[in-house]
Amino acid sequence: MTALLNRWRSDPNGTYRSWFLWEERIKNFRSIRRGIQQVVSEIGAGAFGNSYRGSSLEVVVHSIAEQRQIFKGADHAFLWKPKLRIPDIYEDPDNQRAFGRMLDTCVCCNAESEMLAAIQEIDARAIKGLGPAVANLLYFLHPTLAPPFNTAIVNGYNALTGAKVKLGRWEQYLAMRKGILVLNAKHRALLSNDLGAIGGLLFDIGSGRYSAPPLEDSPEAMAAWRDDLARVREEASADRLINAARESDHTHTEIQGWLRDLGLAMGYDVWVASNDRNRAFGGGKLSDFCLEALPFPEGAAGADAVRLIDVLWLDKATRRIIAAYEVEHTTSIYSGIVRMLDLALGEEAHGLEGLFLVAPDARERDVRNQLNRPAFSRIADLKVRYLAYGELKHNREAIAKFGQSMKPIHAISRTLS
Repeated sequence: MTALLNRWRSDPNGTYRSWFLWEERIKNFRSIRRGIQQVVSEIGAGAFGNSYRGSSLEVVVHSIAEQRQIFKGADHAFLWKPKLRIPDIYEDPDNQRAFGRMLDTCVCCNAESEMLAAIQEIDARAIKGLGPAVANLLYFLHPTLAPPFNTAIVNGYNALTGAKVKLGRWEQYLAMRKGILVLNAKHRALLSNDLGAIGGLLFDIGSGRYSAPPLEDSPEAMAAWRDDLARVREEASADRLINAARESDHTHTEIQGWLRDLGLAMGYDVWVASNDRNRAFGGGKLSDFCLEALPFPEGAAGADAVRLIDVLWLDKATRRIIAAYEVEHTTSIYSGIVRMLDLALGEEAHGLEGLFLVAPDARERDVRNQLNRPAFSRIADLKVRYLAYGELKHNREAIAKFGQSMKPIHAISRTLS
């Protein structure tokens, strides 16, 4: 296991480096949690409806499914399958309310026993089609208590331990969870309290990137396994996806750098998202010449989310936030909107002159369609604007040289709400 873990941790295309250490993974926890709270609220108010498409649940599950390779397909279990009438939380009001109560308990609780009791209660109802795929929601609520779940993770666990866990039943998931906790505790020095790390390892084993160490005590089997470990099977299609994701990160950083430099040139103080500060840009770090801290009191409501907004411009004299920018290269806009909402509803919004979604030119329709979802109805009054990469690229030098105030930024952007 130690040899496997060390090789896996150093693999640039394994889940440890490409997903678990990915900055966006951490940024999405709060927005996904908030999305689950909205699902609970709508179910409680009888406003959830009877369709997955366009629902608040679709938005939050879609945000999870975009968490790179490990959660690809996480939305399949929640898609309404009318011929099978599953999962039966759309047309059965009692089942829907039970699902809402389970999520509500898990949002509010901090104890393992409460989470397990909520799982056992929903399992006792035997809701057709509502199995342990829900654990992917629970992971983002309690990453140290609920491991993520999918076919590859189950296959990886069975290969590593010799178990015979089957898909689709909560009792099987809970048994696997116990085993995962034991494995994680035994090898925590090379893993993490966050069960996403061991979940990623199991995913890589179950999807065939790594083979599990042989269960039998055979020198020949061990030697063959070590040869396999040294090679690591090259999954060309998976690596292409990972490299494309890395290129996306590079582009995201470049746009942040443009916004940083433009804000500084126009005389603003600039803040770069706290988890992006050490990214390389322009021969230095993205945070060079930027604020070291935001002028918020400790513990201010929503401050943690605001610190994760990609770029903020602040007035030097008043220290007020003037503009907020979220760069949405390929991922869902949900997380960025939630962070902007936290800013807009807080005291720090006094003096705010613009909220901007910065995205590729071809994504305007997608962004508008996303904002038209019922789940985003609360942001209609925020006057969020769309700023296309092309407009920023072609005009940033002229704005930096001649621009004053926010007028030129408004001129090259368009209102979305």
